[in-house]
Amino acid sequence: MRRGAGVPGVRVVLIGGTSNVGKSTVARAVAERLGFEYRSTDLLARHPGRPWRTPEREVPAHVAEHYASLTVDELITSVLAHYERLWPRIRTLIATHAAQDGAGTGLVLEGSALWPVRVAGLDVPHTGAVWLTADEAVLRARVHAGGRYEAATDEERTLMDRFLARTERYQSLMVAALDGLGLDRIDAGAGQTVPALVESVLATVAKQTAPGRR
Repeated sequence: MRRGAGVPGVRVVLIGGTSNVGKSTVARAVAERLGFEYRSTDLLARHPGRPWRTPEREVPAHVAEHYASLTVDELITSVLAHYERLWPRIRTLIATHAAQDGAGTGLVLEGSALWPVRVAGLDVPHTGAVWLTADEAVLRARVHAGGRYEAATDEERTLMDRFLARTERYQSLMVAALDGLGLDRIDAGAGQTVPALVESVLATVAKQTAPGRR
């Protein structure tokens, strides 16, 4: 399919959502569909990530300490403060790609750092945004599968439980902000396929950027 097919004039697509909701999978597929560059806000600056072992990595000591020592409220405060510090870089990245006006490659940017209030305050052309959500049961199943919860030690489970609680709290706050601002969200945990989610994202962005809108 030719670059940008189905969303004429769109230069930047923003995909937000909580951890493990499927942002990166959907964003990569949208970028491939449009012929755009894919980027994640997670790669712009470090913050304690997923606190479970994988075949490629152990949990760094500072990450384990972060989740073990902080309450859920403190975890949320920490990550939201991180996203606030990161926002100037994100805003510049979005504005740069949006201003290219057909030159260069478009951008699909995903990440939890795309907080609704900040995105709503953007005044840049050729940009659409959507947030993915999923039921808490879906998020829990994905975290448990990713961390091999059933085989984990009690200490490892405690870290995953804290991460999941932060994930759920973030989504609750995010949804309240989205609904208060009238911004678009898509249920990514309702058994939809990735291609179906891509179509939903593109249809939503096309509607947002139609003539007469921003």
